[in-house]
Amino acid sequence: MRGMSVGISRRTTFGAGAAALAGVVFLERFGGALASTGPSNETIVRAWYRAWETKDWKQANALSTDDFTFTSPDGNDHIGKAEFKKNCWDTQIAFIKAFDLELVMAQGDDVLVKYTCQTMNGKTFSNVEWFRLRDRQITSLRCYFGGKMTYPSSVSAR
Repeated sequence: MRGMSVGISRRTTFGAGAAALAGVVFLERFGGALASTGPSNETIVRAWYRAWETKDWKQANALSTDDFTFTSPDGNDHIGKAEFKKNCWDTQIAFIKAFDLELVMAQGDDVLVKYTCQTMNGKTFSNVEWFRLRDRQITSLRCYFGGKMTYPSSVSAR
C-alpha cells in the first residue's frame, strides 16, 4: 500500500460537496417537519375550513379543544365552543359553499389566514382569521371582518 495514491477527481469532489450542501439546506428547511409527529398546525387549520365546506361539525369539534374560544367584531368576545356552535356554526353553515384560502401563514402555535368565502347564494366575503393552537388542536379563533356592517346579514339573505 505504501506509495499508492488515491485519486479523487474535482467532479467527484464538487458533486459530493453539492450533495452535502443540498442535504444541509433540506434539513434546515424541513428537518423540523420530519422530526415532529402528527400534522402541522397549518394542516389542522386547513382541515378546519374543509370541515366548514363539508358541513362536518364532528370534524370541527375534533379539531378544536374543549376550552376553544371564538372572538369577532360581531359581539362575540371569547365565546365558548357550545355558544360558537349555536350562534355561528348552526346559523351560517347552510350558507357556506367554499373557501379560497389566499394566504396561510404559520409561526409556532399561531396561524393567520386570509380568505374569500363563496356562499351558496352566489355572494362572497373576505375575512382574516387568527388561530392559536395547543397540542395540535385549535384553542382560539379570532375573526376580523370589520364592524357591524353587512356581514352576516347580507351574506345570509337569499
